[in-house]
Amino acid sequence: MPSPLLKAVAGTALALGSTAALAEEITVTDVAGREVTVDAPVDRVILGEGRQIYLLGALQPENPFEHVVGWREDFSQADPDNYARYAARFPALKDIPTFGGFKDGTFDVEQAAALTPDVVLMNLEAKAATEDAAYDDKLAQLGISIVYVDFREDPLAHTTPSMRLMGELLGEEAAAEAFIDFSEAQMARVTETIAAAAPERPRVLIDRAGGYSEECCMSFGPGNFGEYVELAGGSNIADGIIPNTFGTLNPEQILAADPQQVVVTGGNWDAYVPGGAWVGVGPGADMAAARAKLEGLTERTAMTGIAAVDNDDFHAIWHQFYNSPYYFVAVQRLAKWFHPELFADLDPEATLQTLHERFLPVDYAPGYWVSLKDD
Repeated sequence: MPSPLLKAVAGTALALGSTAALAEEITVTDVAGREVTVDAPVDRVILGEGRQIYLLGALQPENPFEHVVGWREDFSQADPDNYARYAARFPALKDIPTFGGFKDGTFDVEQAAALTPDVVLMNLEAKAATEDAAYDDKLAQLGISIVYVDFREDPLAHTTPSMRLMGELLGEEAAAEAFIDFSEAQMARVTETIAAAAPERPRVLIDRAGGYSEECCMSFGPGNFGEYVELAGGSNIADGIIPNTFGTLNPEQILAADPQQVVVTGGNWDAYVPGGAWVGVGPGADMAAARAKLEGLTERTAMTGIAAVDNDDFHAIWHQFYNSPYYFVAVQRLAKWFHPELFADLDPEATLQTLHERFLPVDYAPGYWVSLKDD
């Protein structure tokens, strides 16, 4: 049975709904395959992950927080550089109530319900935990819908439908289609060239969050950055070893594979590992410091004598490309590292700058990647 507070909140939600502007009832299918009926455009949204603002910002760049009444507190910690840039333009974001996570059981249903959201956007990866904790049932008792999106577990398959879904919910279908068209055109600049040229594929290690801990090395299986590698004309050495999207390679497996290219994912993780060996790439990053940290990662046991180190084909790229709708920029950058002659005319930085200028609320600042091949 709902608690007295939940009953009171439910009554408030009904009262608000009766006086709200009329909206059209629509039924959408989320990325979990669930049919959800809501009144759209929705007016009050809770973000189950703060980094969902990457999608929302591309749909409503003039004010991406206009309809956000609560969000999970991860954006400021996982991507503090972009958080600061958003906060500088939209200072009111600091006043939006924050929540714990669904997966770790710290989400507060009554706190969320008190905000009378129309919908809670949840990441697909949290679905099992959400159902185990009966969050879905508790929210349903209040007439609050959960809609699942995904841009991490299977970004190539799910980012476009997630963007389109959010466009439907917010009444921003045209903005969603414009972003999708741009994304697909930029991806095609790589995939069509690779298909036509059929180049020899270098062996590639994606070192996920290298330097974040002393262990080496977290990586990706056939999904996410592992798939980016294949699209960019590389061969992911973890494919066939790591069966799912995320996993770990041991040093012996890396040495035996002798990768010809190593790509470390990095970011500003002072909130998690202050002063760690991670490579701090991201908007406005200190490139000299990032390069020095990248060079330090070549000294680990797993990198001893591998071809990528010997030839300086050792790179770092912004980690959040794994968790944002901007993955096509990462694919372009990988392709240019793997096949520099084939992609001599491709400029991933220009693509990223155009993305900001056309779609995003914040100005572009360089710093999203660094390489030991750089002068």
